[in-house]
Amino acid sequence: MSRDTAPTSVAERLGHLHHTGPATDMGRLLRRFWHPVALSRELRPGKAKACRLLGETMTLYRGESGRPYLVAGHCPHRRTLLHTGWVQGEDIRCIYHGWKFDGAGQCREAPAEGAETAAKIRVPAWPVHEYAGMIFAWPGEGEAPEFSLLRKDVFERPNGLMFARAETWRCNWFQLVENSMDAVHVSFVHRAGLVGNFGAAVSGALPLLEYLETDAGIRQIATRGPGNVRVSDWTFPNCNHIVVPGVGPGDPWIDVGHWNVPNDDETTTRMMIYSIPSTTPEADARITAYFGEFGDYNPADHHDDLFDRGIYPRDVLLQLTSAQDYVAALGQDAIADRSRERLGKSDAGIVLLRRLCWREMDAIREGRPGKLWTRLPNSAELPTQNAALAG
Repeated sequence: MSRDTAPTSVAERLGHLHHTGPATDMGRLLRRFWHPVALSRELRPGKAKACRLLGETMTLYRGESGRPYLVAGHCPHRRTLLHTGWVQGEDIRCIYHGWKFDGAGQCREAPAEGAETAAKIRVPAWPVHEYAGMIFAWPGEGEAPEFSLLRKDVFERPNGLMFARAETWRCNWFQLVENSMDAVHVSFVHRAGLVGNFGAAVSGALPLLEYLETDAGIRQIATRGPGNVRVSDWTFPNCNHIVVPGVGPGDPWIDVGHWNVPNDDETTTRMMIYSIPSTTPEADARITAYFGEFGDYNPADHHDDLFDRGIYPRDVLLQLTSAQDYVAALGQDAIADRSRERLGKSDAGIVLLRRLCWREMDAIREGRPGKLWTRLPNSAELPTQNAALAG
């Protein structure tokens, strides 16, 4: 994609929001942050897989020591995919002609070319960090920032239950981020097909909305009545932290960290952490079994059932909530045409989100540093019950 130029119209400004390429303002902004690229459990020692982030194909592999590495997706020799080769120690060898690269991207061997040639060859490599069952990458240039902004105390509970999931959808990442800033949709989307645990807890009442910029992103407060106040903490540029009802009656509510990770302009992987306080051995075992049975669901695999036949999953927590959001998001097309929308007072969060993104993109274009987003010293208390449930 060609480099973005300063927008001269509202339509151009809106059009810059969904970009992910390295020559675009949003793409350059996104490359300043850590993003989850895989579930830790997907990558065993000595194995490799391809991943796609911000329009770039990369090779993620785990050395025999267990340490993960992220390097270029293609061998520079004849451009075949590196992940199809072999992990040897802490290096990866190309399947085609045996060129071998270390985790920093340096070619260590080019068998038919010799050591002198190998020493001159290097491919891109990016820092990685494992956290809460996910492997994160920093796709920018130069030294990566400390892995701090995304950390939450609730994702570091001692002896708590932790589950990580991923779903890849054929739509742009930014419309999924906007969904996180749309508290009103909960009163409608999450009552479609069936009313699940989440929809029942929130209720169909329309909320009074409040949005505040924080040091980390945006705090969203949606008040539907006494005892029914939902708060979410959104971290710039694409992570939302919410709480949802537990698996069964009496189970603790679940803290969810939800990243909308751009694979490219038209594909997004939703990476999710579910953190649950441990209670009793019996309850922990039941909750673990539930995630094992229902956690691999991806609504994209059931697109026709959802759109053509209106068939929603019967599981009323993980699967139903995801399917409902999928129908709303995919209904906007792969890339939403924001130039034709009609915003109203219910879209205050979306308006603030866009203003922050435009402000930060303007800073990049003008050579200014932009805001230094930092981890909140104290997380917001996210209410877990409304009056009806408490009664």
